[in-house]
Amino acid sequence: MKLWGGRFTVSTDKAVDDFHSSIHFDSRMYRQDIAGSIAHAEMLGRCGVIPVSEAELICSTLREILSDIESGKVHFEVEAEDIHMNVEKILIDRIGDVGKKLHTGRSRNDQVALDLRMYLRDEIREIKGMLLELLAVLLEISEKNMDTIMPGYTHLQRAQPVTLAHHTMAYFQMFRRDVGRLDDCYARMDVMPLGSGALAGTTYPLDRNFVAEKLGFSDITQNSLDGVSDRDFVIELASCLSVIMMHLSRYCEELILWSSAEFSFIEMDDAYSTGSSIMPQKKNPDVAELIRGKTGRVYGSLISLLTMMKSLPLAYNKDMQEDKEAIFDAVDTVKACLPVFTKMLSTMKIKRENMYRAACGGFTNATDVADYLVKKGIPFRSAHEIVGRMVLYCIDNDKALDELTIDEFKGFSPKIEEDVYEAISLEKCVSDRKLPGGPAPDSVRAAMENGRKFLKAIR
Repeated sequence: MKLWGGRFTVSTDKAVDDFHSSIHFDSRMYRQDIAGSIAHAEMLGRCGVIPVSEAELICSTLREILSDIESGKVHFEVEAEDIHMNVEKILIDRIGDVGKKLHTGRSRNDQVALDLRMYLRDEIREIKGMLLELLAVLLEISEKNMDTIMPGYTHLQRAQPVTLAHHTMAYFQMFRRDVGRLDDCYARMDVMPLGSGALAGTTYPLDRNFVAEKLGFSDITQNSLDGVSDRDFVIELASCLSVIMMHLSRYCEELILWSSAEFSFIEMDDAYSTGSSIMPQKKNPDVAELIRGKTGRVYGSLISLLTMMKSLPLAYNKDMQEDKEAIFDAVDTVKACLPVFTKMLSTMKIKRENMYRAACGGFTNATDVADYLVKKGIPFRSAHEIVGRMVLYCIDNDKALDELTIDEFKGFSPKIEEDVYEAISLEKCVSDRKLPGGPAPDSVRAAMENGRKFLKAIR
């Protein structure tokens, strides 16, 4: 007999049990479910809804069940449908009618909302820790590559010279924002729904604030209908995770390109590469490619959640059972990707000479020639046109800008003097961009110091 089966005269079909059951995926919330039940039972005793002695028996037995689950002594049943009913059934089997009092003033609707919030809070803390480890590695790479000049790109075309430190710190800012997004998501998730009942609360004199305090919530939900039907916090987390994966995927795309012979900026460590079953020379960046591929998986979870919720009337609907597999998979995917990405990044070999050589090509100092002419009194648009003709001349004559003779320079503008060579050296091009946020070493150091302060404050 189901714990809810009093109104029914026919047992649920076996196929429906299998279809309906969620225990194979929501069993991972057993710690949160038991913690929530212990807080609820303790509150029932304090409020006089059930005798204190019975509340204490329920709590002590729930702690025993938790220990037995973690030691592998408990087998969950599909027939009991989900983690909530499984735990309650085990409790009743052990202490009889007293166990039947646990569900007083509570519905599975507000119970699952509670468990999911608690579970995802824990996951956010863990993912945030992984991001902080990644941020620390990005700072280390930047510190070691303050003077590693490389081409910066737009449209995947060489544009202007920067440093690898500056490039790496761009990703530091992305992942730093991801930490902030998780913090914001956590704050909105951190409200306690228990006491919402099935949809309309309860007539029992429950102390919701006591339960919230016991479970570490900062507040309680303010509407019972919303308390059981809200899955914004799940969707918001899936969105945050999608942005994290987007940032990982962008970085992986660059690493994949950089590890190719055409770029040859980096070489992946053997431990984070694979070979070919037929081509013995191959060293493939499979880890980076797989992370890039898994990004679509997390996006899919977000779309599934949005689609699931888009037409649901208040309050709870069974459709919402689909939230867990989607968000669990998204969480698992991000947690699998972040540590391996961080280790892959920290072990890669950086080919500094190749980066510098690439920055020397592609006329990455062309803007600096234009800026040089502006400082000599030529309007920028005129300077832009002059340098455009210079570049065309260099292409036709297979030269770089800094390989032009002074006579060739003067053929384009009599204002150009010998000091042009210093002005357009790659080192000067980088060091003169001193504005906050720029690639000049002092600017990058300031950004890194800001990053260190951020990590120190948040850890």
